Amino acid sequence: MTDLLARHSFVELGARQRAKALLDVGSYRELIDPFQRVMSPWLSRQGVVPQADDGVVIAKGSLGGKPVVIAAIEGNFQGGSLGEVGGAKIAGALELAAEDNRKGIPTRAVLLLETGGVRLQEANLGLAAIADIHAAIVDLRQYQPVIGVVAGSVGCFGGMSIAAGLCSYLVVTREARLGLNGPQVIEQEAGLEEYDSRDRPFIWSLTGGEQRLNSGLVDRYVADDVAEIQQTVSALLQQGLPARQRSRQSEYYLARLAELDATPQIDPATVRALYQGERS
Repeated sequence: MTDLLARHSFVELGARQRAKALLDVGSYRELIDPFQRVMSPWLSRQGVVPQADDGVVIAKGSLGGKPVVIAAIEGNFQGGSLGEVGGAKIAGALELAAEDNRKGIPTRAVLLLETGGVRLQEANLGLAAIADIHAAIVDLRQYQPVIGVVAGSVGCFGGMSIAAGLCSYLVVTREARLGLNGPQVIEQEAGLEEYDSRDRPFIWSLTGGEQRLNSGLVDRYVADDVAEIQQTVSALLQQGLPARQRSRQSEYYLARLAELDATPQIDPATVRALYQGERS
């Protein structure tokens, strides 16, 4: 109980607070902050109130004394959805970090992923921005690790779950969820009997942080605690690039999927067993 009370919840923080909490004290510097009023030009046309930072916070600073750029998505704005502006902010930050490395400045990147994916009101513009993010991650990870953190409570879905899969390392909490399609989308397409989006224990048992760790799809499973998440991210950045990026292991994952019998309803134990074979 004492340990629990001593923890400082990361999940309960907003995007800007999360970025500040990870960086070394006094090193936080926000790029394209809300006072610059760079926001979506499309939402107001559809009767949606825009946000001055378009739901994305970009911060530069240091972590463990090393230069880092953080892109934090605000899950409380439009479900963390990404449109043209927010996506361009993340892609641009990653591209600049890659340029830093080409100039000899070892800038690393941390993505705080609290997102349902593309913003439906911006459709193809949002999809194009997310594609730019994917390309920028692949470019930067040639030089330095790109760390993805999925804490909760929105989770990480859609095109940004692909971005998570492209990260050098992924960190999750018990409250996190990670999947290509969200529960309501699956329920809508496959039916209530296949996937009940109201059944929270069932959802977390398949796409929650602990299950993703047991399935080998993430690298670290941590408590919802600011200090522990900061220490874990710092350690992974110090660890350097992985021997082989997860997204380069497609043969392994395709082979596992080929073994899956999709006739009965899948259960958590089957998922874990499926991915616990040896990677090539």
